Amino acid sequence: MTDNDGRQQIAAVAFIRENLRLQPTPSVPEILLYAAHAGSGLGRLGGPGEAASATPYWAYHWAGGTALARHVLSQSHTIRGRRILDLGSGSGLVAIAAAKAGAAHTVAVDINAHAIAAVGLNAAANGVAIDTMQADILDDLPEACDMILAGDVFYEAELAMRVLPFLTRCRAAGIDVLIGDPGRAPLPRERLRLVATYAVADFGDAATGKMSGVYSL
Repeated sequence: MTDNDGRQQIAAVAFIRENLRLQPTPSVPEILLYAAHAGSGLGRLGGPGEAASATPYWAYHWAGGTALARHVLSQSHTIRGRRILDLGSGSGLVAIAAAKAGAAHTVAVDINAHAIAAVGLNAAANGVAIDTMQADILDDLPEACDMILAGDVFYEAELAMRVLPFLTRCRAAGIDVLIGDPGRAPLPRERLRLVATYAVADFGDAATGKMSGVYSL
């Protein structure tokens, strides 16, 4: 990490602490997350010089990740003792669920510096240890792991065209894959097996009622 990267991380941590609220996650109340509210001022993060990936998705709960976190906690025997990689971690909700479920090692991967900062803060708030990696790993195989958890990674067609080959390569290498998604159009349902469904809260709606699926590849 360069000095500039270090300064960016310090600034990101400070912004999240000062402008987001630590609170129980809708549909997964046993996990606390720093979440956006009306006065968070997230619009300040998208100014000149910010990459397109600066969109603050890490400050909200999303149905796919929420369903996946709920599944991981409910089926902890499938996680316990395994090495987990949380792809596109965002807030770290799924990674935290994996750590709470007894994962031997959990890595949260995201391309956004504020997401990485959020994962660190949220992990500490929940008393779990999670390693983080700020990187785009979709053109390679990941570091050694037993399972990849991927919540809300099929929300747009262009990203889906990169994510599916990556996950397919991982599966061919013997890595288990679980995907959480509320049924968005780019989700390749024909390539997946539905494992479970959960009625969960979605971004902008705290009500528990968005049917979302957990799929294996």
